[in-house]
Amino acid sequence: MPFSPLHLLLVFLLISFLIVFIQVGALTLAVEKLGLSPESAAILLFGSLFGSLINLPLFSITAQRPPESFQGKSRLSLLRPPQRPFHGKTIIAVNAGGCLIPLTFSLYLFQNSGLELSQALLGIAAVSTVSYLFSRPIPGMGIGMPIFIAPLSAALAAQLITPEYRAPLAYIAGTLGVLLGADIFRLKDVRRMGTPIASIGGAGTFDGIFITGIIAVLLA
Repeated sequence: MPFSPLHLLLVFLLISFLIVFIQVGALTLAVEKLGLSPESAAILLFGSLFGSLINLPLFSITAQRPPESFQGKSRLSLLRPPQRPFHGKTIIAVNAGGCLIPLTFSLYLFQNSGLELSQALLGIAAVSTVSYLFSRPIPGMGIGMPIFIAPLSAALAAQLITPEYRAPLAYIAGTLGVLLGADIFRLKDVRRMGTPIASIGGAGTFDGIFITGIIAVLLA
């Protein structure tokens, strides 16, 4: 090996620190646009961070085994656990950090931002439609979608619907739109993916709903 295990560990820790540093900075700017305090940013970040480790099982369904070309492949993520073996059943779960926390925070923003219900529903409908059209089932893994599609569509929808409240609407539409369009509406495709667990909200903070909401606010 060209590098020793210690060097690889140090590089990994440095990259992890840089990612967390960028996340904190981006989250701080986004929370400031939402009119919240830095303490709220820390609570949201670490709540989403540790909540992403928690998948709450809801029920299981019978599913097909993925094609041979997809078996054994897995996608790496900072907080994604190793892929468990597939035995013909898919567990449908809800992720605490990628679903429950963004949903709760979205409800809080709606109640305290001055947004009208019709504006929020219109934004969510627009982003969920885009998310459904651009998301695709990936055998053996889950639902995949280009990461910047949802934030861009959420920021644009918020700007067009209500420039005055575009920051909270961008977060609400971005997070709930992805949860509906790329997760809930795609549950019918789960049986064909051959994945052992399908988690609503994803299984990693750094590549899911969390980033979508934050980037959407920054772009709005």
